[in-house]
Amino acid sequence: TSLKDRSRSSEHCSCGMFLVALSFAYFAKALSGSYMKSTITQLERRFDIPSYLIGVIDGSFEIGNLLVIAFVSYFGAKLHRPKIIAVGCVLMSIGTFIIALPHFIIGRYGFNLYVYLFSSAADLMYFAFQLTVVKGESNLSMWIYVLLGNVLRGIGETPVQPLGISYIDDFASEENAALYVGCVQTISVVGPVFGYLLGSLCAKIYVDIGFVKMETISITPADARWVGAWWLGYLIAGVITLLSAIPFWFLPRSLPISGPQNVCYVSSTDFIPTLRTLLGHPVYLIYLCVTIIQLNSLIGMVTYKPKYIEQHFRQSASKANFLMGVINIPAVALGMFSGGLLMKRLKLNIMGAARFAFGTSLIGYILSLFFFAMSCENAKVAGVTLNYNSLEGISYDKHSVFTTCNSGCYCSATEWDPVCGENGITYVSPCLAGCTSSVGSGKNTVFSNCSCIGVDGNFTASTGQCPNKDDCDRMFPYFLALSVITSFIISLGGTPGYMLLIRCIKPQLKSLALGFHALATRTLAGIPAPIYFGAIIDTTCLKWGQKRCGGMGACRIYNTTAYRYSHMHLFMPHMSLYCQGVKLILVQGPH
Repeated sequence: TSLKDRSRSSEHCSCGMFLVALSFAYFAKALSGSYMKSTITQLERRFDIPSYLIGVIDGSFEIGNLLVIAFVSYFGAKLHRPKIIAVGCVLMSIGTFIIALPHFIIGRYGFNLYVYLFSSAADLMYFAFQLTVVKGESNLSMWIYVLLGNVLRGIGETPVQPLGISYIDDFASEENAALYVGCVQTISVVGPVFGYLLGSLCAKIYVDIGFVKMETISITPADARWVGAWWLGYLIAGVITLLSAIPFWFLPRSLPISGPQNVCYVSSTDFIPTLRTLLGHPVYLIYLCVTIIQLNSLIGMVTYKPKYIEQHFRQSASKANFLMGVINIPAVALGMFSGGLLMKRLKLNIMGAARFAFGTSLIGYILSLFFFAMSCENAKVAGVTLNYNSLEGISYDKHSVFTTCNSGCYCSATEWDPVCGENGITYVSPCLAGCTSSVGSGKNTVFSNCSCIGVDGNFTASTGQCPNKDDCDRMFPYFLALSVITSFIISLGGTPGYMLLIRCIKPQLKSLALGFHALATRTLAGIPAPIYFGAIIDTTCLKWGQKRCGGMGACRIYNTTAYRYSHMHLFMPHMSLYCQGVKLILVQGPH
């Protein structure tokens, strides 16, 4: 009995050490991954690129995975798994530092700024010029460094999940394995809390902080041209990821367990027959397909959710990231941990786990239908969502920014320098508002004698868009509450579903099954979802920015109604198919 107790104690101690190290690695990779998603609008504006291209950058992480995942999953189990994970963490750190590199290579950030000169006859002479605090034109193709750094992050992340989870499942007792996996998965969701909070903090700080005088900056964090210190968070995330590699260098190749070891590996010559056997397993194949379907919707939603909050409910990037970190992500973490705990308490088998996952997904799907009702009126922008001749109702017909009141001002139709009129309407620029004089400077500039504002054309305008978000502020708390509830319920089935994946196949196929699952989900969900979600979001843009060298830049304002419907119409069919797939597993039964 004493020997058995010592053996059990040794198992708990050894597994505990590896569990802590793996949890920290999961935390680090989740933090940097979520920080990447929190900076998508910052990257769009900094490099003047559309959403679909941001989707390509986001999907490049999965491309890095694909380059080595088959090799790591199949042959990694025969090697020193902790040291392979350590090498992966170092590569992730290097990739994260490379992402931040463009900030130190290109010049200072420049945004459109307008200068108004007035003759003695009060005739407006309008000039638009680029802010020249930069030392020449920045090389906008520098976003390639972000893409390459993300690819390297993907390569480094590859061994962490399949080798880490299989290591725990091999050397932990069966009764503890589900709880351990639940703990690791929970930590991986806690990481994004800090990732989004870091994103919130950095989004408040101007991109060139320390290099420019802040009193000369005329835009605020609420402005569509604002870019936060996106590079700072990548430096912090890189250091944390580098630290996560250290413990793995000191962990053993294998751990002591009580009872006979049941770890089997397949010869490399049997790869094709083994893969054929794996894909011939009906439960594994069905669950693989439904997971791909579900992840398409979830990855697309999570990638652009901060952007959705910014555009639809007119919140700043900093606030959107903060709310994701402190409200939405903790609900997901609690759901995943509760799912692992319930699976242990209820002692669910394969079919029990499938029923549990089906029930939570079905409830989440039904609740998600209410998102269609979470509407918020589009911003009132003359010449974009409003006709100059009728400023009463929102209209998405193609409007002209030129009209009688600004016809003699020689304005540019492509620039975006919004001002808020005294009548509560936003105008694309002071020139297009027909303003002929101004007082003050920077954020405190006030334009007057604006011929397009008011009946007599003698009203004033201030810099920036009009708030006009009373209806958004009323609806936003309901959106957050529903988002938290659905996130918790859907994630409740995450751990049972993952254990279903592990338990439905033979022990010797475990590493290959996890690796192939990761390969398939990254190829068919992780890469395409951000790209086609981003491309569809781009179709709802009402006003594109202009690059300094010419050509289309980042979007400045969206048709929020079309944005909401396209966003939800992509999400709902995926969830419906997922529910049908898990139901098919229940009908199929274990084989």
